[in-house]
Amino acid sequence: MPTALITGATAGIGAAFARRLAADGFRLVLVARDEQRLGESAERLRMRYGVETEVLPADLSTDEGLARVEERCRAGVDLLVNNAGFAQRHDFLDTPVEDELRMLKVHCEAVLRLTLAALPGMRKRGKGAVVNVGSVAGFFTRGTYSSSKAWVANFSESTAAAIPEPGVKVMVLCPGFVRTEFHQRASMDMSGMPGFMWLNADKVVAEALRDLALGKWVSIPSLRYKAIVAVGRFLPRRLVAELSARI
Repeated sequence: MPTALITGATAGIGAAFARRLAADGFRLVLVARDEQRLGESAERLRMRYGVETEVLPADLSTDEGLARVEERCRAGVDLLVNNAGFAQRHDFLDTPVEDELRMLKVHCEAVLRLTLAALPGMRKRGKGAVVNVGSVAGFFTRGTYSSSKAWVANFSESTAAAIPEPGVKVMVLCPGFVRTEFHQRASMDMSGMPGFMWLNADKVVAEALRDLALGKWVSIPSLRYKAIVAVGRFLPRRLVAELSARI
């Protein structure tokens, strides 16, 4: 039975990955900060899908939390999903530097360290995969969040290109707006966002796993977001920044 480790596993895209992988017969290692909620999620997955679930409470914004998850990755996983992340409530210039550094710790350092902890075992076995959850925001210009997600995309593609083993895959998943707790946690008012811009988390995961099986390095779920990213690449950077700010 293959093992999947998922960070940020109790809500949103992480929870959707947990449901889908449990249905596919994976043994799960669930990582999140909230130990109580983590245990409740694991129990629901065990009851519904009959799979083995392991809980690993850890705060990835701390060295201690990162080290715990690194150790588990080195022990052996077949699929790593680096999903943990958050948004800031205020604009870049109005956000304390400590909060920005915490974001970079979770979005960048954690992705780097956990990927590099998991890959040696995968390469030795000749199979395995890493999915790093980025964002469509990474293709645009909007503060530290989009900057960190741009790093995730570049890092993932660079790593995928450097791995010689054909059975070991690295992919970045870049969704647009997804109906999860993400924006509520950041106290963002998203009531003005048109309905057609929202994606379903389970569908995002289904498309991501399909793209992973196809060997893609970048997965952008839905035709509308593929089109948005494609158009954005041809527009002047200043114009893209102004449009991003308005959104």
